[in-house]
Amino acid sequence: MEEIIRVFPGALRELCRKSFEENREPEEIRLRAGQPVMVSGRGTEWFWSREGCLVREERFHWANSSNLYFWTEQDMKETLARMSQYSMYALEEEIRNGFFTIQGGHRIGVAGKTVCEQGKITAIRNISSLNIRVARQKKDCAKELLPWLCRTGGIYNTLLLSPPGVGKTTMLRDCIRLLSEGTKVLPGEKIGLVDERGEVAASFFGIPQNDLGCRTDVLDACPKAEGMRLLIRSMSPQIIAVDELGKKEDCLAVEEVLHCGCRILGTMHAGSIQELQEKMYLKRWLKREYFERFVLLSLGEKGERRFSVYDGKLQKLC
Repeated sequence: MEEIIRVFPGALRELCRKSFEENREPEEIRLRAGQPVMVSGRGTEWFWSREGCLVREERFHWANSSNLYFWTEQDMKETLARMSQYSMYALEEEIRNGFFTIQGGHRIGVAGKTVCEQGKITAIRNISSLNIRVARQKKDCAKELLPWLCRTGGIYNTLLLSPPGVGKTTMLRDCIRLLSEGTKVLPGEKIGLVDERGEVAASFFGIPQNDLGCRTDVLDACPKAEGMRLLIRSMSPQIIAVDELGKKEDCLAVEEVLHCGCRILGTMHAGSIQELQEKMYLKRWLKREYFERFVLLSLGEKGERRFSVYDGKLQKLC
């Protein structure tokens, strides 16, 4: 994770390095002005200590937190400068959307004072919080799932479902890679990915930092509906992949894609099949059986990912 370590001021790099030691798998590093630096992963929180170590949440009380490292405004300025390669202006468009990506595909969420015009955010100034989301591709995590999605001559139109933080984007990413490269039962397919939030490909200056296979074309930071239509016109994909469907315009674009003979591999927030059935725009899809596979993801007691597969009539297959 050297790409992350390098963006910190020199005096803090060793502390950051310790975030990745001792078999830890940090998912986020939270930097809030005037607050302790927090590292979270696998349901556990750690804090940077002035003594050069990490302190686990249950090992201290806030009343005795003087040994923790508190993030300063100067730390924020120096780190932002390094993250932007000393050109914050170049990142203004991305920051306006609440995040930007650094080398290695690590996504940096931002919060601060927003500047609005006619009800829309045009800029974020005086950044007071950064959330470093650690990019970590988990190859072959979809290997057991993939046979349930494949059919003769292609894949079923599929929606991956889960609440936030369970891993549907991670699963989508690996499905794309495996389908793009090809399997023993399915030749490699041309895939067009609309990566509106940059979480799947983790592109840096337009180049995907994650391995998505040799037959995948990526539209980075593109609105989902427009991106799906553009890919159909320009790249002749066999599969269109898209993360976090939900808006009405997204659903209309999905129908256009399906009418063009292209397959859809997408994700959507839903914690259960019952919750899925209550989503307004999905009722039409369920009635017409546009989607033939629904995959519900969940976490086991030890944090492992589990999946259940349902057909187009929402009958459980496994």
